[in-house]
Amino acid sequence: MPSPRDIDTVLKGWDFKPGEVSARLFKARNGREVLQMRVDMGVLQMETDLRPDGTRPHGAETYYDYLVSEAIREGGAFRLSGEQCAEADREFVQYYHRRICWLALREYGRAARDADHSLAFMDFVREHSPDDEWTLSHEQYRPFVLFHRVQAAALALLEEQGPEAAIEEINGGLERFRQLFERYEATEQFSEDELVKRLEEMRESVRKRYDVGRTLEEQLADAVHAENYELAAKIRDRMRKTRATPAAAPGDAAGQA
Repeated sequence: MPSPRDIDTVLKGWDFKPGEVSARLFKARNGREVLQMRVDMGVLQMETDLRPDGTRPHGAETYYDYLVSEAIREGGAFRLSGEQCAEADREFVQYYHRRICWLALREYGRAARDADHSLAFMDFVREHSPDDEWTLSHEQYRPFVLFHRVQAAALALLEEQGPEAAIEEINGGLERFRQLFERYEATEQFSEDELVKRLEEMRESVRKRYDVGRTLEEQLADAVHAENYELAAKIRDRMRKTRATPAAAPGDAAGQA
C-alpha cells in the first residue's frame, strides 16, 4: 500500500509534457476545489481564489493588499525593502502559474482576474520600487501580462456577450499597449511588436469568423476623426439603444477563436 506522503497516485496517468501547460481542477479531501499543474518531477497545487498558496500574509488577503496598507500607513515616503521585494516576487510567480493554468483550461474570466491583480501590483511596485533596476526587472513583463489580460477578457466576452464586445475589448487593449509604448518613448516599435500583431490578428479572426464589420465604437471613432459630428451623434444614439438591449452570446464561441 502506498505511503500517504508520496504522490505516486497523483502522478499516475498524468505525464509531464515539456513546453505544454497541463492543468486540471480537482476535488481535495475536504471537498474544496483546487487547481493542479503538472510540472517536471511533480505537481503544483493552488487555491482557486485569492493567494494561490492559500496563505494570508500578515492577515491580508494577498501580499499586495498588505503592502497597500503599509504604504497608506507610512505615507508618500514608503519604499519597498529587500524582504518586501522578495515577497512581492513570490506572489507574482504564484499568480503567473495560476494564470497560465486558467488559460489552458479556458477559464478566461478567472485568467483575466489574475492578470488584473498582477497588473495592479506592477503599478504599485513601480511607484514604490527601491531602485530603477528592480522596476525594470518587472516592467519588462508588463506587455506579456497585459497580453494575457486582453486575450482572456476578450474570449470571456466572446462567450458572454458576442463578437462585437470581444473586438472592443481587444481595441481597448491595443490602446493600453499604445500608451505603454508612449510611456517608454518607443512608439515607433508599436506596430511591429509581436504581441500587438497577435492581438490584431485575433481581432480580425473574430471579425471574419462571425462576419462582423466595423463595430459601433469603431464607426464612432472614424466619424470623429473625419469631423463628421452629425454622424457621430447618430452613432452614439444607436450605441445607447444597443446597450439597453442585452446581446445573445454565440454558443461555444471561445473554443473557436
